[in-house]
Amino acid sequence: MHPYTIIFQIISMAQKCEMKLLGTHGSVFVTRVKFALKLKCIEYEYVEEDLCNKSELLLTSNPVFQQVPVLFHANEHPMIESLVILEYLDEIQPDVHPLLPSNASDRAQCRILAYTYDTLYHPWTKEFMITRDKRRKEELKKLLIEGSLMLEEAFVKLSKGKTFFGGDDIGYLDVALGSFIGWFKFNGSVFGLNVIDEARTPRLTEWVKCMWSHEVARSIIPSHEIHMDFLNMLQSQLPPMHAPVST
Repeated sequence: MHPYTIIFQIISMAQKCEMKLLGTHGSVFVTRVKFALKLKCIEYEYVEEDLCNKSELLLTSNPVFQQVPVLFHANEHPMIESLVILEYLDEIQPDVHPLLPSNASDRAQCRILAYTYDTLYHPWTKEFMITRDKRRKEELKKLLIEGSLMLEEAFVKLSKGKTFFGGDDIGYLDVALGSFIGWFKFNGSVFGLNVIDEARTPRLTEWVKCMWSHEVARSIIPSHEIHMDFLNMLQSQLPPMHAPVST
């Protein structure tokens, strides 16, 4: 079947429910999009993707990166990259739970922090969980703790004394960073890495509690078991360890 035929079929199906989300349970980036869709009360159909055996739909709709999430909306081109999708959802439905602040400078700061977390701290977290090098694991732990201090400072500045990054209610950064709180808890339980710590990051600790108590966040943050399955999938993709060469 021709790749464009596949895309046409999936778009046709998406029109019945307006939107279709291709993702995988355990992915923070998929969770992020689910979070925004639910806050904005947008109906969508969810399709689970097997990242160990990628579907033709994924390879066709995101041929360069071959990653989830991918969002299909009516006759639009498939959309990739979770932060881009968040902004798209905010633009097409601005009157229902707006995410980005109205001030241009504040919007820029939100984008900078989300981009920094995605390009630095998330890869460090992922590497921490799967690396077999004990020395590197300690290096990463230090980097992540230093990062939590930066995040604490950012929260104090951007929240302006209120409950969330977005102020009185959940905003863009709360969605972008809140999708990680299940992994924060998982890493504390499994690896003893408590990135958010009451003594070190008191404001972030309160923020996490408020996020956990939010009904939308509770409904979309994956369980410990889903996180474990996702970690096992990541570890299964690692090259096998070589036995030491005898001399």
